[in-house]
Amino acid sequence: MSKKQKKTTNKTIRINFSWFYLLLVGGLFFLLMRDGSKANPQKVEWPAVQQMILDGDVKDVHFVRNDFRGTITIKPERIEKYKDMFGGEVPAKSPHFFFLVSTSFEMENEFAALNAQLDADSQVPVIVEHESRAWSEVLQWIIPLVLLIIMYVWMFRMMSNKMGGGAGGQGGGMNPFNVGKVQNKETDKDKVNVTFKDVAGLYGAKEEVVEIVDFLKNPQKYTALGAKIPKGALLVGPPGTGKTLLAKAVAGEANVPFFSISGSDFVEMFVGVGASRVRDLFTQAKAKAPCIVFIDEIDAVGRARGKNAGFSSNDERENTLNQLLTEMDGFGSNSGVIVLAATNRADILDKALMRAGRFDRQIHVDLPELKERAEIFQVHIKGLKVAPDFKVDFMAKHTPGFSGADIANVCNEAALTAARRGKSQIETQDFLDAVDRIIGGIEKKSSIITPFERKSIAYHEAGHAVTSWLLPHANPLFKVTLVPRGNALGAAWYLPEEHKLVTRSQMMDEMCSLIGGRVAEEILNGEPSTGAQNDLERLTNMAYAMVQYYGMSDAIGNLSFYDSTGARGYELSKPYSEKTAEAMDKEVAKLVKTIHDKTLSILKEHEDGWKAVAELLLEKEVIFASDVESILGPKVKADE
Repeated sequence: MSKKQKKTTNKTIRINFSWFYLLLVGGLFFLLMRDGSKANPQKVEWPAVQQMILDGDVKDVHFVRNDFRGTITIKPERIEKYKDMFGGEVPAKSPHFFFLVSTSFEMENEFAALNAQLDADSQVPVIVEHESRAWSEVLQWIIPLVLLIIMYVWMFRMMSNKMGGGAGGQGGGMNPFNVGKVQNKETDKDKVNVTFKDVAGLYGAKEEVVEIVDFLKNPQKYTALGAKIPKGALLVGPPGTGKTLLAKAVAGEANVPFFSISGSDFVEMFVGVGASRVRDLFTQAKAKAPCIVFIDEIDAVGRARGKNAGFSSNDERENTLNQLLTEMDGFGSNSGVIVLAATNRADILDKALMRAGRFDRQIHVDLPELKERAEIFQVHIKGLKVAPDFKVDFMAKHTPGFSGADIANVCNEAALTAARRGKSQIETQDFLDAVDRIIGGIEKKSSIITPFERKSIAYHEAGHAVTSWLLPHANPLFKVTLVPRGNALGAAWYLPEEHKLVTRSQMMDEMCSLIGGRVAEEILNGEPSTGAQNDLERLTNMAYAMVQYYGMSDAIGNLSFYDSTGARGYELSKPYSEKTAEAMDKEVAKLVKTIHDKTLSILKEHEDGWKAVAELLLEKEVIFASDVESILGPKVKADE
């Protein structure tokens, strides 16, 4: 015979204090409203009271000595006499009247004199009382105070539930007693499933963090030689390049707990809260060492001291930064705690935070190159139903300058586009349309454009296309369209080559391509329009960059006034004189004039080809590089 064991389950009974608060408030309202169910006596003066007594209408009188107040009950058979004083209705409850007297009122003598004027059967009984109001006075102070405390606790409990309870049930949130607790997200080592296999591209960055992972896995390998643990690593790069994903992969590879928090979570309106949260974060991290602490957007708290927006010398952000500096490299020991941080504004961080011993190394996470973009596409199309003829390398070539987040968005938009068109598979054209939508915006098919404007736009875009086609260093043309997207009435799409260095000739050709639309309008209409605003803005920025930053002006010389550190961002003075500023303005104007004249000469020389491209664009609305090649011949290429 086998005995069956009874399984006992412990049920935790949780009390919802919200109901308790509602019942308490409801009870207080009931006590306050209960007085409304009592009698509603009318106030009368003492002479009227005397007359009521002498007329024999009064049944009894209750007088409160310490309140100098009396109440009167009228005999039932006489109450009809006073119904006009109650709005024409006979009151159902007593007392019916009340009167107030002064402190000099001699109650015994007054009522004795009145009863002396009546016979023995008509005399009015007078009941004298002395009320004890000690508890009522105490309750007048206690009840409002209790209500305030209850509402305060209830409000913060509700806010704490909405904000979350912090890491590991630590309270946190908006609990008034745990306001200094850090609101980080802790992930156990068994729950970090991201590894380097999930991070496509980022070859250089992954190589940088391999040593950190190896130390967390095999610390004895390094400590045996006297090496010390790296205190931290700073991930620097543009938005969407995978800095947070790389930090998670480090934790997944090392198989250690992972604490993640945003830099803005430290900053609070209460003084001292930020520093307290930093201490609490490192206390939790030390308890679970070895572990990784990841601080995203650290520039929110790590901005250089003395450059904050506030004018206070004891700024809360600076106090938080000071505590962070102390925790990362102070008298205390943070053995086994590695701090990873991410930012795209490393130039504004405090120098004390950037030094070795706190962040021992900076890992640059740049935009992916051609091969890396292909790998990122491979990751994001795993769950998509892609057509068999789809080529990843083709899409990687058509998305220069895209980050990992941008590529993920392209894949998702392509899937939505294919579904919107009722397709069973995602084709290459869906991906190209998704790229167009992300860069230029959604098509404005209902946009009303006059024939004159449409012709001007076509010749404008043809001017861009022809100029870039005939200049050897300009970016290769991909397609030209008249379909309005976003704020653009038309667009010329290019596939820029990824250069690490840009020469003066390349910049000059790009500037000619930018102003090609404006020059085309001048030739066609004899005057410019407002359609080239964005082109002129980019042209002006490039011209000033050549003169002020890159030293590409003979008149100014090999000087650069670019501030890579951001130290001059808060200074009102310029690093050059007014005379130099005038010289730079003249050089920029001269450079733009040269660009304009060169572009005008190109379009005049190839006017027939330019007009043929424009007319073809008016006919088809969208033309590609092959169409331009059929009119102008092969693109002019630079000598290698």
